[in-house]
Amino acid sequence: MRGKRIWERLLGVEKTVVESVEFEERDGGVVVVGVRPRSRWERRACCGVCGRRSPRYDAGGGHRRWRALDLGTVQVEIEGAAPRVCCAEHGVVVAAVPWARHGSWFTKGFEDTVSWLATRCSKSAVSELMRVAWRTVGRIIGRVAAEAGSVVERLRGVRRIGIDEVSYRKGQRYLTVVVDHDSGLLLWAAPGHDKKTLNAFFDLLGPEGCAAIEAVSADAASWIRDVVEKRCSNAKLCMDPFHVVQWATDALDEVRREVWNDARRAGQQATANELKGCRFALWKNPEDLTKRQEAKLANIARTNQRLYRAYLLKEQLRQVFRLALEPAKDLLKTWVAWARRCRLRPFVKLAKSIAEHQSRIEASLTLNLSNGLVESMNTKIRLITRQAFGFHSAEPLIGLALLALGGLCPPLPGRW
Repeated sequence: MRGKRIWERLLGVEKTVVESVEFEERDGGVVVVGVRPRSRWERRACCGVCGRRSPRYDAGGGHRRWRALDLGTVQVEIEGAAPRVCCAEHGVVVAAVPWARHGSWFTKGFEDTVSWLATRCSKSAVSELMRVAWRTVGRIIGRVAAEAGSVVERLRGVRRIGIDEVSYRKGQRYLTVVVDHDSGLLLWAAPGHDKKTLNAFFDLLGPEGCAAIEAVSADAASWIRDVVEKRCSNAKLCMDPFHVVQWATDALDEVRREVWNDARRAGQQATANELKGCRFALWKNPEDLTKRQEAKLANIARTNQRLYRAYLLKEQLRQVFRLALEPAKDLLKTWVAWARRCRLRPFVKLAKSIAEHQSRIEASLTLNLSNGLVESMNTKIRLITRQAFGFHSAEPLIGLALLALGGLCPPLPGRW
């Protein structure tokens, strides 16, 4: 009896009785441990999918094996019965066993270890260390993330969220990402970036959850705006300040290119070369300029009023998001009026766009909410993709992102 208890602890299995231990001479040696559920668990006969108690159907395919964590350099397999039950919802399925997840050929401890390692190193390293195929790593991640996501009620009590899309593979492959601003965790992700994809999140959230949303930060994408306005009538949609300033930077660069082209056509090659080299001086924040860039900017102020006016417009818009609420609102209105009459086509066009989104920009100023957290999450998802050397499908990436960034990563077996 004492030896069996030791094997239970070594294997990391719960509610399980060890019946036999054998050694097979194959694949460098394999320890095969015969097990069965404890009598109370065995009598319950639960559905492997939903865990609901169900009547026994038959003995299934007899005994089967599950891969367990290695003991030193030797592989370990658990062997046990796999009877089938008749579930009212899922029909005839394999009964649940306490040592493995439904549909898996590995023990829970093995899968938890693989998932923990996958959040910290490449899938190829995990594959070699755990002696499994790299595609198997992806499927394990999906199962562990699905189980953790069903146990942890991550969507309950959500009040402020950020929405964005992130590219995870060449060929316009995108994920829609939803982040909780209060907890800083990744709430949900799905392949695609359109209204149908985002509606799936709000369907999961439910009417009560949608009504509880107070604020949503996003960029100017119409597919986000339309869905949020329709599904979350109580929420304030906040325009991300970073994207607003980015618009102004793009407009400034367009003016710079126009001035550069005019100088080239007029045969002013020296002026054109100087304008081409001042791009970073115009883009950077004034406090970050080098001495050389400050000199270039001062020269533009003396010699090219059109380009310098565009630079001042960009900088004044940036100041809007650095002031207190009421001065910021006043400065934004002043900026829109100035941009409309500045006679710089890119900024006149930008003024119309900002006027269209002005209520959402003011909501961002009022709530002090931006998409910075979401952009940070996107960067981490790209890092996960590079670290794993790419994913052929979105599901393993989503599972790994939820484990690493959604607070769902299981601890290593036997650790707390």
